[in-house]
Amino acid sequence: MSSAEAKAPTEVKVGEKKDAEQVPEMSDEDQQLQDELNMLVERLSENNEGLYMPALETMGTLIRASTTSMTAVPKPLKFMRPHFETMKEVYKKMPTQETRHACADIISVLAMTMGSGKECLVYRFLCDQSTKIGEWGHEYVRHLAGEISVNWSETSSEFKERLIDLVKQIIPYNMKHNAEADACDLLMEIERLDLLEEYVDESSYPRVCLYMQSCFPYVPEPENVNILKVALALSRKFKQPTQSMRLALMLNDHALIEEIFTQTDTDASTKKQLAFMLARQQICLELKESTPDYDDLMEIMSNTHLNNYFLTLGRELDIMEAKTPEDVYKSHLDNSRTSFGSTQVDSARQNLAASFVNGFVNAGFGVDKLLTEDGNKWIFKNKEHGMLSATASLGLILLWDVDGGLTSIDKYLYSTEDHIKSGALLACGIVNCGIRNEVDPAHALLSDYINHQNTSMRIGALLGLGIAYAGSNRSIVIDSLKMVFKKNTSPSNEILGIAALSLGLIAVGSGNAEISEILLHTILGRTETDLKDTYTKFLMLGLGLLYLGKQEQVETVLETLAVLEDPHKTFAKTLVECCAYAGTGNVLKIQHLLHLCSEHYEPATESSDDKKSSKTPAPEKADKEKDLSSTQSIAVLGIALIAMGEEIGAEMAYRSFGNLLRYCEPCIRRAVPLALGLISVSNPKLNILDTLSKFSHDNDVEVAHNAIFSLGLVGAGTNNARLAAMLRQLAQYHSKDPNNLFMVRIAQGLTHLGKGTLTLSPYHSDRQLMNPVAVAGLMSTLMAFLDVKNIILGKSHYLLYTLVPAMQPRMLITFDEELNQLQVPVRVGMAVDVVGQAGKPKTITGFQTHTTPVLLTMGERAELATEEYLPLTPIMEGFVILKKNPNYVK
Repeated sequence: MSSAEAKAPTEVKVGEKKDAEQVPEMSDEDQQLQDELNMLVERLSENNEGLYMPALETMGTLIRASTTSMTAVPKPLKFMRPHFETMKEVYKKMPTQETRHACADIISVLAMTMGSGKECLVYRFLCDQSTKIGEWGHEYVRHLAGEISVNWSETSSEFKERLIDLVKQIIPYNMKHNAEADACDLLMEIERLDLLEEYVDESSYPRVCLYMQSCFPYVPEPENVNILKVALALSRKFKQPTQSMRLALMLNDHALIEEIFTQTDTDASTKKQLAFMLARQQICLELKESTPDYDDLMEIMSNTHLNNYFLTLGRELDIMEAKTPEDVYKSHLDNSRTSFGSTQVDSARQNLAASFVNGFVNAGFGVDKLLTEDGNKWIFKNKEHGMLSATASLGLILLWDVDGGLTSIDKYLYSTEDHIKSGALLACGIVNCGIRNEVDPAHALLSDYINHQNTSMRIGALLGLGIAYAGSNRSIVIDSLKMVFKKNTSPSNEILGIAALSLGLIAVGSGNAEISEILLHTILGRTETDLKDTYTKFLMLGLGLLYLGKQEQVETVLETLAVLEDPHKTFAKTLVECCAYAGTGNVLKIQHLLHLCSEHYEPATESSDDKKSSKTPAPEKADKEKDLSSTQSIAVLGIALIAMGEEIGAEMAYRSFGNLLRYCEPCIRRAVPLALGLISVSNPKLNILDTLSKFSHDNDVEVAHNAIFSLGLVGAGTNNARLAAMLRQLAQYHSKDPNNLFMVRIAQGLTHLGKGTLTLSPYHSDRQLMNPVAVAGLMSTLMAFLDVKNIILGKSHYLLYTLVPAMQPRMLITFDEELNQLQVPVRVGMAVDVVGQAGKPKTITGFQTHTTPVLLTMGERAELATEEYLPLTPIMEGFVILKKNPNYVK
C-alpha cells in the first residue's frame, strides 16, 4: 500500500463526520500498528483455532516491545482499549489450556489501563504461573503490587494465599531491579515483612535497612517496632554487629542489647566499638569477669576515659585557657553608660548568673578563674541559696573527672555554711554524671545526707544522686532514695518532688515497677493543697520519666492516675503519656495534644459589671482557669517532645506553635518558647532564632524569660555568632531588669557551653538514636521553667543543673585496635539523605578535610579520607575504632 493511499481519507458517513474530525492524525507506523492489532483481534474472533496461538503470540510481542517506556500509555495498549471487552469474550471460547493462558496474560496487561478493581490480578491468576512476572515490564509489576495492597484486607484467606505466591514473585524482581523500597512498601502494606529475609542479599541489605529505618518514624505502633525487628534480624544475618546494636538501642530492649554484645563470634576490637556505643547511650552491662578483655570493656562502658579524651580535643583545638564570664558577656563592646549602670543592678543576682556562666563555659576543662583559684572569695559574694548554686558550679568545671574532681570539692564539705555544704554535695553528683565507678563514690558521700535535718543539705544530696546515677537504674541508690518516701517521715513537697525527680532520672525509660508503685502511692496520697504546689509536678514528672519512650506499656499507670480529681488527673495523665511517646513522632498523640491546647476558658479577671451580670460565680471561673492552664502548658511541651525526633514532625510542630502563640491562653504562650527550644536543641535554625528573639521582648514577663532561656537552649554549645550578638543586644535592652538580665546571662553561658565543644542535643548516631538520659535532663529543666518565677528566679535555680545529663562532647576521635589514638584525615560535610537513591550516592556535601580529633556540628557527617583504614562502625561519630585495610596499597 503506497503512502498516498494510506493518507487518503476513508469515506465518512454523515453521522460520523464530527467524530472523524476530532481524531488526531496518526503517523504511518501508528496506523500500521493499529491495523495489525485490529486484524489480530478479528482472527481471534473467527472460528479457525489454528490461528489463535500465532495471533496471541504476535499480539504479546507487539505489546512487550512498547511497555519498556512508561512516560505515556504505550500505543498498543491505547489501540487495544476498544477491544478490551471483546478480548474477555474471546477468552471464554479458547479451546486449549495453552491459548487460555496466553489470552489471560494479555488481558491482565490490558487491565492496567482499562480494568476496574482487581481484573489485572484475576487474569494474572488465570495465566500460566511459571511465566516470569517481569516480562511485561516494571510498570506492570508495580500495578500488580498496587492491586494486591488495595485488595488485601477484603479477601478471603484462600485468596490471600494465592496473593502471597504472587508477592513471592514480585519481591525478587524488585530486589533485582533496584526497587528495594517498592518491595518493602508492598510487604508493609500486607504486614508480612518477615518474608523479606529470604530475598535480601549482601548487596541489597544496606539499602533495605536504610529504607526501613527511615520509615520507622512514619509508621503507627506496633508496626513501627516490627520494622526495626526485621531490620535487626537482617543485620544479624549479614554479621553487622554495630548496625545490630544500633537497632537494638533504637528498640531500647536490654535483653537484646546484652545478647548482641555477648555474641561469641564478635572479635575483640568490634566488642570494644560496641562498648563505646553503649557508653554513649549511657548503658553499662554487667559482664562476667571471665569475659575476654573484661577490664577494657568495663572501662569503656563506664565512660572512665571521657574526661581525658575530651581534654585531648581541647588541646588539639587550643582552647585550654580558662574563660571568665566577662569574656562571654563582652560588655566592653556595649554602650559605656548602660554597661556602667548594669553592673550596679542587684549584684547578688548578677554574681549568681556569673557562677552559672562560669560553670557552663568552662564545663569539663577542670580549670577556671573564679572557683579553682580561690573559691571561697567568689562563693561568699553570693547570698544564702546563691551559695548553693555557686559551689555546685565547681562540679560542672570538673565534669567527668571523678578522682581529681572529688578531691577539689572535698574541702567545701567541711564548710560551716550549710548552703555551701549542700552545693558541694550537688557538685559531687555532677562530677560523677554519666561515669560509672566500682566504688560508687557519689553514693558513699551523698547517702548520709538524704535524711539530714537541714532541707538545703537534703536537696543537694538528693539531686546530686539523681544526676550522678542518671540512667543507671542502680538498685543500691534507688534503695537509699526510697527512704524519703517512708510513712513515718513527712518531708516538704520540695523534698518529695526532688527525690521523685532523682528516681525518675536514675531509672529513666526502665519502667521500674517498684519505683512506679512508690510514686503512684505518694501522688494518690497527697492532699488538694499539696497537689497544687509547684514541686508536686516533679512527682508526676518522675513517674513519667520511668516510662520514657515506653509507648503503650504506660496504659496501666494511666488507668491508676484516673483516680485523681481533675485538674490534677488530666495534668498527670498528659505528662506521663507525653513522656511515654517521647521522640516517636506519633501523629495521633500530637493531634490529641493540639486539641487540648485549643480549648478556651473564660479568664476570671473580668470587670465588676461583668461579674454582676454573669450567672456563674467567680470562684467557679477561677477554678475553670486552674483546670486547664497547667495541663495546656504540658501539652505544648509534649508536642515538642513527641515531634523532636524527625524533621517533618518538627517543622509541622513549629507551624502549629505559630498559631498557638497568636490565639491561645497566656499559659500556652509561656510554654511555646520552651517547646521551640526543645524541637531544636543545640541547632540554631534561623526561623526559630527569629521567633524567639521576637518573644524575648514580650510584654508578658514569663514569655520573655522563657524565650531568652530557649535562645540559650537552641544555641547550646554552638558559639553561634549571630546568636551571641543578639544576646549582647538583649543584655543592653534589659540592663535595668535584673530578672531578664539574669536569663540573658544564662543564655549567653549556654551558647558558649564547654567553649563550644559540647552539645545538649539528645540525638546522636546520625540523629537515629535518642539518648533517654539527655531527654530526661532537658524535660526536668523545662518543667522548672513552666513556673519560672517561683523556681528558677526563686530559690530553686539549682534545677538548672538538671541539664548536666544532656551534656555530651560533639567530637570524633579515632583509635587503632589497641585503643591508642590515631590521627587520620577525615572529610566532614553536611549529611545528605541517600535513602532510596540509586547507585552509590555521595553521603556528604560541601566537605572539608581535617585530621582527627574533630568537632562535628549538628547535621554534619564524617567519612574517612584515606583507604588505609576501615572503620568498625558505618557512622563516624564519638569514638571510632579503625582497623588496617588488608587490601591497601600505598
